[in-house]
Amino acid sequence: MYEGEPTVTNPNQVIPLALYIHIPWCVRKCPYCDFNSHQAASDGIPERDYFEALLKDLEQLLPRVWGRRISSIFFGGGTPSLLSSDVVHDLLSGIRARISCLPAAEITLEANPGSLEVEKFQQFRDAGITRLSVGIQSFSDKSLQALGRVHDAEQAHRAMNAVRESGFNSYNIDLMFGLPGQDIAAAEHDLQHALSYQPPHLSLYQLTIEANTQFKYSPPAGLPDDDVLADMQDILADQAAAAGLERYEVSAYAARGQQCRHNVNYWEFGDYLGIGAGAHSKITDQTGVFRSSRPRLPKQYIVTAGSNEAFVNEYKLNQKDLVVEFMINALRLQQGFSLQQFSLTTGLGCDVIFEGISQAVKKGLLIQQGNNVRPTEKGFGFLSDIQLMFT
Repeated sequence: MYEGEPTVTNPNQVIPLALYIHIPWCVRKCPYCDFNSHQAASDGIPERDYFEALLKDLEQLLPRVWGRRISSIFFGGGTPSLLSSDVVHDLLSGIRARISCLPAAEITLEANPGSLEVEKFQQFRDAGITRLSVGIQSFSDKSLQALGRVHDAEQAHRAMNAVRESGFNSYNIDLMFGLPGQDIAAAEHDLQHALSYQPPHLSLYQLTIEANTQFKYSPPAGLPDDDVLADMQDILADQAAAAGLERYEVSAYAARGQQCRHNVNYWEFGDYLGIGAGAHSKITDQTGVFRSSRPRLPKQYIVTAGSNEAFVNEYKLNQKDLVVEFMINALRLQQGFSLQQFSLTTGLGCDVIFEGISQAVKKGLLIQQGNNVRPTEKGFGFLSDIQLMFT
């Protein structure tokens, strides 16, 4: 099934390229978080040293993507809003001096509702940020305390007012459900608070207990059972739809034309440069698809940036990996994928996925209409089962 070498004819023409920038510091690490984040020192973060390291990191990657243009930039973390707006401005200027960006490139920065960060929203917009993603998680003090968040409900509301007052037309609200002690009514209450701000984009995440987190070692009490979670998700999805937000991905809802272009690029198996501590890159050239990552510890990252030690793990995806990774991403989208897209981004012939598609169609998990393959409503709830059919 997986014989031969994948080849991509010209990635410059067919595969979009995004840039991810990881900012690894937080005020305090949340007990459910398994991202590469580290508590900031009391005297602040070494943002200028980190800024220099990020540009060295980018320069080291550039020979692999000559001639390609950046379609989106995403500051993730950690808590990127801990950065000063001056550093954000200088970093965006440094990026544009080194690689061409599309004129209408989407530039997102993740922000937390803490009072110090909120004061910088307008400054971030002036620095070149076009989209904010605000980590509200809940508008309930009880739930925020259970999640170990550093902000309260009042600060959450203040942050959303600040987003709109700062003139951002494009922004996202992160909201979690399935929280300790949360029933359906409480989850609905959270969502209605979020919808009252008429967000163009909403991310609804179910709390999951991940390995290597505080919640894994000390699970919170009062988590909703599976039946309640299923009902909760259905009700929240219906209410988001009634407010004009279409569910276009497993956890993402958007008004028309407001989908997160950066994340859609991930799900469509596009390429991305990842710079920053622990960041990952996916780069396609005419010989195949390659992944690499950076040192996870900020101090090590700063010291090694631009050197041979900067690449912690680099490898070429084999055909089995290409099929599995493509499906893990593309089937998260409500629209699914086209067979042409599969071939263009993996360099593989579609014959390697026909058997898996056929199995999933027979089980009522996928629909194939001509060139398009997408999950059914049933399949959208059983994506892990579908993915197993392509291993």
